[in-house]
Amino acid sequence: MASPEALPARGAVFWPVGTGDSTTLVVDESTVLQIDLHDLAKAQDEENPEVAVVDRLVDALPTQDGKPYLATFALTHADKDHCLGFADLLSKVQIGELWSTPRLWREFNDPDAPEPCPDAVAFREESERRIEATMAAIAKGGQPASGDRIKVVGYDDEHSKQAYDELPDEYKSWPGKSITKLDGRDYSDRFEAFIHAPFREDCAAPRNETSLAMQVTLTDDTGTTGKLLLFGDLAHDTIMKIFEYSEHHDRANYLEWDLLLAPHHCSKKVMYKPNDSGNDELQLDIMDAFERHRLESGVVIFSSGIVPSSDTPGANPPHRKAADRYAEISDETICTMSWGDEKAPSPIILGIDATGARIVREIDISAASRLAAVTAAATSLASALPSLAPETEDTTDPIEDAVISDRGGERAPDQAVGFGQ
Repeated sequence: MASPEALPARGAVFWPVGTGDSTTLVVDESTVLQIDLHDLAKAQDEENPEVAVVDRLVDALPTQDGKPYLATFALTHADKDHCLGFADLLSKVQIGELWSTPRLWREFNDPDAPEPCPDAVAFREESERRIEATMAAIAKGGQPASGDRIKVVGYDDEHSKQAYDELPDEYKSWPGKSITKLDGRDYSDRFEAFIHAPFREDCAAPRNETSLAMQVTLTDDTGTTGKLLLFGDLAHDTIMKIFEYSEHHDRANYLEWDLLLAPHHCSKKVMYKPNDSGNDELQLDIMDAFERHRLESGVVIFSSGIVPSSDTPGANPPHRKAADRYAEISDETICTMSWGDEKAPSPIILGIDATGARIVREIDISAASRLAAVTAAATSLASALPSLAPETEDTTDPIEDAVISDRGGERAPDQAVGFGQ
């Protein structure tokens, strides 16, 4: 058996959380970025394979002023399978900065929109608190402190009606721009998030098509890079728009990937569209685009439940036919809920060091790095260790009660999820 690998200082963790997204990026020892969250209450039961992400982050994050510190939390969109557990995370962790999209406000102001889940409400309320804190700091001639920062990513034609409209451009970003700051500090020598979407013309599109989409580049101290494509829950047409627009504007480098997080939890809607007869028709243009921009050892991750052996008509992702197509254009495909052991899946670890970007196989979690700490907390063995999370007081706060109820006994949805649903 090969010797365990020591983890590099920089990389990404993809958590086994069922069909939902929870991605942790480790930029350095003191800087961690969380993209989306799907923290199921049932994950507290050791008999279930899903990981309790919030508790694991509390165990692993660096501390600031005696509290676990997360530099940035980015929400691609406010569907339940991307924000479940946010209120719990906010109560236990100091979050320096939030990244949000304009669709958050458009949905909340639409009387015909579905009722949002409590965690979507909590994210919006925290976003608006931070907008107020930012404007107050600016009015005094200063800048918002860590814990009050926010960045709104994207454009909406209704921006003049929304709470974020008066924010200076410093606190906004758009497709075609790069973000290299996290919680007010510049990390351009080791981190870049190039924003691909949401597009301005999609501001009123179906909610999945307004997902935050980006290429994240993590750079090792030697200059070696690892590139990740993260497309939220986008489907074929919007992803093709990203490819076509970036290629036309000579930005093909921002389409490269060592790791692709399969959009919408390995949904067939990425590469299949119904034809005139209503049958699925493969769209070779997007598969060619994925393959064209894949780097030497491209890996596709499915953040989903176990991929079925065959598809059932009308079933939610993951879809077998999508998984098969990804296998044809990548060196490897990995499902978060079946990596290692289906009964106790391990976190999928992407490490970046002088040798390049690679999936870490046998892990030496004793290595003294933040990525090692996150990995150790993520493993199924961590559930057997004493929890380092602070105990929360019993409270009758109605929002918290609603969040707890919403997360109780959660499982992958039988029906397609909507905004905060």
